[in-house]
Amino acid sequence: MYYLCCAGIGYVMGSVSPSYILGKVKKVDMRKSGTKNLGASNTFMHFGRFWGIFVMLFDILKAFLAVKLSQLIFHELVFAGLVSGSFAVIGHNYPFYLGFKGGKGLASYGGFVLGVSPLLFLMLLISCLICAFILNYGCVIALSATIIFPFLTWAKFGSVAAFAIAAICSISVFLKHTENIKRIRTGEETKFRSFIGRYILKLKKK
Repeated sequence: MYYLCCAGIGYVMGSVSPSYILGKVKKVDMRKSGTKNLGASNTFMHFGRFWGIFVMLFDILKAFLAVKLSQLIFHELVFAGLVSGSFAVIGHNYPFYLGFKGGKGLASYGGFVLGVSPLLFLMLLISCLICAFILNYGCVIALSATIIFPFLTWAKFGSVAAFAIAAICSISVFLKHTENIKRIRTGEETKFRSFIGRYILKLKKK
């Protein structure tokens, strides 16, 4: 019963979509243009670096706070933060009030991992960024993270249950990136280094 409360806290907090609210204010439905997802990447494309970073930090923070809030309230439960953070990511990906059409969950996934363990977050971030720079596809960050993190969770908690909780969340993120895999095969996927240069560093194409 208490774990259901943790899941509920995570899902509700995760379903808050700053990119959707921003789109409503600016009269743009991001679910119909750009990457067609409610998240930081599409916000960068539509509204620029400032709002893209704002949405990314918001999505990270909501999952992080979901972990910490559940740990605070249900401190006697070993997996309180793990369950809440996992469902925060699921809430971001599948918000009930938007017809279950949300974002892809990468930023929220990062906040979830950070809340569970800053050390695991750092390890995961460095390894996934290296993979993304080498392979030159941004989606590699999410895909590699969703494969690695459940095993890191298993190692940290020494529990198959912990692995299963992390895996359920990871599957929801992985499935959201299947279109990216298809675009890699057709050569249509955005290159990671060019995305960083254009939207983050503001480098102009020559």
